[in-house]
Amino acid sequence: MTIATGERLPDVTLFTNGDKGPESLTTDAFFSGRKVVLFAVPGAFTPGCSNTHMPGFVVNADKLLEKADAVACLAVNDAFVMGAWQKDQNAEAITMLADGNADFTRAIGMDKDASTAGMGVRSLRYAMIVNDGVVEYLGVDTERGVIEASSAETVLARL
Repeated sequence: MTIATGERLPDVTLFTNGDKGPESLTTDAFFSGRKVVLFAVPGAFTPGCSNTHMPGFVVNADKLLEKADAVACLAVNDAFVMGAWQKDQNAEAITMLADGNADFTRAIGMDKDASTAGMGVRSLRYAMIVNDGVVEYLGVDTERGVIEASSAETVLARL
């Protein structure tokens, strides 16, 4: 079942790429007591994600951070890939969250089967505003190549 506005995020362990490699981080610890903009992409380094989705959040990071405590990007990739993509995209202001086993993605009902393209389980493209662990806004883009409901500009207008 897909998570909805007004619902609390499940407590799942994600990973970030720290100085000494992957570091675990629970969603309860990350989202508790603050407002977070979270956007998810089907895959780091993929064309739509690298050319359109992430750049919108990089360009608007300062504006988003005026209204939120953190901006985070999640993908069903490992922490090393997310760290490399962060550097490639000049996304230092964005917290990269690796959901390598799709545990969080499945728990909120945002998983999709991309195995026909050799990519296995991936995340749908979405963005949410989360306040103290509760979803305040959820925008999902399901049409290939469309980045509207999950764009940085849309999220910024909702903050």
